[in-house]
This record gives sequence, structure tokens and C-alpha cells, in this order.
Amino acid sequence: MPAAPRISPAEIFAPEQWAPFQSRSAWKGPLLVLHCWGVIALSVAAGVWQPILIPLCVMIVGTRQLGLAILMHEAAHGALAKNLKVNDVLGHWLCAVPIGASLNAYRPYHLSHHRFAQQAEDPDLVLSAPFPVSGASLRRKMIRDLTGQTFFKQRVLLPLAILRKRAQDGEAHDYEAIVTGRSVAPFLFVNAAMLAGFVVAGVWWAYFALWLLPMATWFPLVTRLRNIAEHACVEGSATDPFRAARTTRANWLERALIAPYWVNFHAEHHLFMHVPCWNLPRLHQAVRATEPGGRMEVAPGYVSVLKQASSGARA
Repeated sequence: MPAAPRISPAEIFAPEQWAPFQSRSAWKGPLLVLHCWGVIALSVAAGVWQPILIPLCVMIVGTRQLGLAILMHEAAHGALAKNLKVNDVLGHWLCAVPIGASLNAYRPYHLSHHRFAQQAEDPDLVLSAPFPVSGASLRRKMIRDLTGQTFFKQRVLLPLAILRKRAQDGEAHDYEAIVTGRSVAPFLFVNAAMLAGFVVAGVWWAYFALWLLPMATWFPLVTRLRNIAEHACVEGSATDPFRAARTTRANWLERALIAPYWVNFHAEHHLFMHVPCWNLPRLHQAVRATEPGGRMEVAPGYVSVLKQASSGARA
């Protein structure tokens, strides 16, 4: 069972160069969680104030729901807060549970992805291996996301399948079940409390239009785009640590609607997975300035990634 190739920071950085990248912060991660929920609250308020803004608000809230997943990912690496108890409480209850995930289930799964990145044992390989596909195939996948079909599969069909499988043999192995299906009761409880808050505020409909609708449409779409951009169609990813993932340059609009919280710097994250997300832009510059950093896969934007991912003939 081969592990993914690794590189030590000492191979390209002097100790004094590396030290700033690995430092933890007591306040930056919690502030990002506050920022994420603040953007969601402002978007909901804007949609309630001017319903004509609801389509835009759906995209913004859906992207910040992805932002919660990204911050859960930070917590899985112990990078969201300096205190590990605070890290886990924030990562689970304020990031994972509201979107139907579980930090405790996600962490071992995701660390296995890092250990075996792009190897046969990588649990995420199913997300990147099918690409490139045909343009028609990619469009069908995106339509399923935007019409709620992906949401229904993940949040209804898969939890039911988990219950049946556990009744039969006591375990389940589906990727989507691990990520979205092991926090059903807390997810329902937290979302019921959110719905109650909207009812008390006199805008019960806003829960469905400005929280549940983004989760059922835009969130699955940008999650798919993130998965494609991170690992699909990167040659040499199984043998070269500098090509284990792709970094995608994101403009301000892409950061607002597709890739929040520096998630686009994925090549750097796979090189040195314990670097907090807010340090990834500086790490990108530092690695690219080295000779081996020139081997990294860097895409100019998400449109170019989608063109590459849809350049195949598979159905």
C-alpha cells in the first residue's frame, strides 16, 4: 500500500524561512468562522429586504456554505484555532453540523486522502479519476447540482442507504456518506433551530429560499468545481509531490462565488498540509520562487480548469 510521495520543508526552506508558515493563530481561524456566518447573515438580510436579490444571495450563501466546509477542513488539520478543544468545537458545531457533516467522521477520512493522495487507496480518487469527460457529461453533472438532484442523493438517498447497510453489516464506505451522512440528527436539530429563528423573525420562507435552496443547488455545484480543480487532470500527481494537486488562480469574483478562504491554493496545501489557509498565498509565492516549485500545476482560472476537465470523450 504505497503512500503518496512527500517532501520535507527543510529541502527547500531554511528554518527561519519556514517558521512563519507553520505558526498557529488563536484568533484568525475563529475570525474566519465569524466572517463566514456574517456574510451569510448579511446575504439573508439582503434577500429578505429586496427579494429581487435572492438569486445573487443564493450564490453567495451557497459559496459560504462551502466556506464552512473549508473551515471544517482547517479544523480537521488542527489549524482553525491554537487550542485544539476550541478548534474542534468550532470546526464541528459551527462549521460541519450546519451543513450536514461531522468533523469526527471527516478527519480520518481526509487524512487518509493526504496519506494516499492520487494512489489507488485514496478515498478521494473517485472524484478526480473520471476526468477528463465530455463537455456534455460535465454539463449534465452541473445541471444535476443546480436542480437539487445531487443534494437529494446525498442528503436523502445516501443516509437511507447507510441505515440499510449498517443494519446488514454494521458499516458503510461511500465517500458521500462519510462526508455528509454521519451527522443527520445534529444537522436536523441545528436546522430546526434555524427554521424556528426565521419563524420568530416573521420570515419563515427565508429559511427555505436563502439557506436550504443554496444548500441544495449552488453549494453542490461549487463543491464539484472545487473537487475538479484540486486534482482532476494533473499529470504526474501520483509520483511527484509538487504535482499532487492543482493551484488555481482566482480573481475576486471567483473568490466570492466559487473559492473562498484560499481553497484554490491546493498544491501548496498538499505539499505542506499543516500550513493554515491564511498563509497559503505567501507559501505559494515562496514555493514558486524555488526551482522545484516550477513543476507545480497552476491554472489561470476556473474556466480554464473546466475546459481541461471537459476535453475528453467519456460519457
